[in-house]
Amino acid sequence: MGATLTAGALLVCTCGVGPATADPVAAPASAGEAVQRLIDLSHQSEQLNQQALNAQSDLDAKVAAADAADAKADIAEGALNAARIEIQSYQPVIDRAASSALLGSRTNRLTAMLVSSSPQQLLDQMSIVDLVGARTNDQLGQFQKVSDAAKVAETAARSAADIARAASAQADAVRTDLEAKRASLQGSMASVIAAWGQLSASDRSALAGSAFPPGFDRDSLLRGLVPGSGTSALAAGLTRIGFPYVWGATGPEQFDCSGLVQWAFHQVGKDVPRTSQQQSTYGTPVDEKDLQPGDVVFFYSDISHVGIYAGNGLMLHASTFGVPVAVAPMASSPFHSARRF
Repeated sequence: MGATLTAGALLVCTCGVGPATADPVAAPASAGEAVQRLIDLSHQSEQLNQQALNAQSDLDAKVAAADAADAKADIAEGALNAARIEIQSYQPVIDRAASSALLGSRTNRLTAMLVSSSPQQLLDQMSIVDLVGARTNDQLGQFQKVSDAAKVAETAARSAADIARAASAQADAVRTDLEAKRASLQGSMASVIAAWGQLSASDRSALAGSAFPPGFDRDSLLRGLVPGSGTSALAAGLTRIGFPYVWGATGPEQFDCSGLVQWAFHQVGKDVPRTSQQQSTYGTPVDEKDLQPGDVVFFYSDISHVGIYAGNGLMLHASTFGVPVAVAPMASSPFHSARRF
C-alpha cells in the first residue's frame, strides 16, 4: 500500500501485506525511503501483533476447555469408582445366589411341605420361602441396575478422559504457535525500532502528524451524544488523543489499534472483544454509506486494523509505532467492513 504525508497528518494502518524485505540496518537512500521502510515494517508488525493476540485468545479458550474436560473426567471417574464400590456391596448376595444355583436350593415349597409337622408350620415356612426368594430377586435386580450404571460410567469416564487429552493437545499446539508468533513479533518490532532510529527529527515529526485534521470540530461532533452509545465511546476515545501506539497495549496510556477500541467501549460499559478480527463479528453490520460517528470501522482483507468512525470520512485510531492516537482520514486504508456496537 502507499502512504502519503499531508499537512501534518499521516494515515498508517499497521497491518500486514507481507514481510518487509529491506534491511532495516542499511542506510536508506532518502528520507522518503526511510519513512516507507518504517511503514512497511510497521505493517508487518501490526499483523503479527493481531495474530499473536488471536493466538493468545485461542489459547485461553483451549486451556479453559481442557480444564473443563479434566473436571468432567474427574467427575466421571468418581462416578465409576462409586459404581464399583456399590457393586461390591452386592457381592455376598451374588455369592449366595450362585451357591444356591450350584447346589440346588433346598429351601423351596416342596422341602417346606416335606419337613412341616402341621398345616400352620407349612404355611409359615412357605411364607418364609416366598419372602427370601422375593428379597433375593429384588437384590439381584438392583445388582443388575448397578452393573448397568457402572458400564455407563466406565464408558463416560473413558470418553471424558479422551476428550481431556485431546483438549490438552490442542492447547499445547496453540501454545507453540503463540510462542512462534511472539518471537516473530519481537523480531519485527526490533526492525521497526531500528528503522525509526534512522529517521531524522523532521521525518519523525512528519510521520507523527497532527492530532486532528484541519477543520475538525470535536464539540459539534459530540453534540447530543447518547450515554452508552458509540458516540459516547468515541468521546471517551478522543480523550486519548496524543497517547502513544504500543504493540499489544490496551490503555489507559498506551494502545494498539484494537486495544484503543476495546478501551473506549469499556468506558461506556460494553465488553468488546480484544482483537480486530474478533471485534469485526461483534455488534451489528453497517454499510459504509450508512456510517455514523461511533461506528467501528475495519480495514484490509485480513481485518488487521480498526478504528472508530468520527464523521466526514474520518476515524479515531491508534495507527502505528511513532504515531500517537489521532483522528485521520480513513480513505487511505482499504475499507473492509463496519459494525455498530
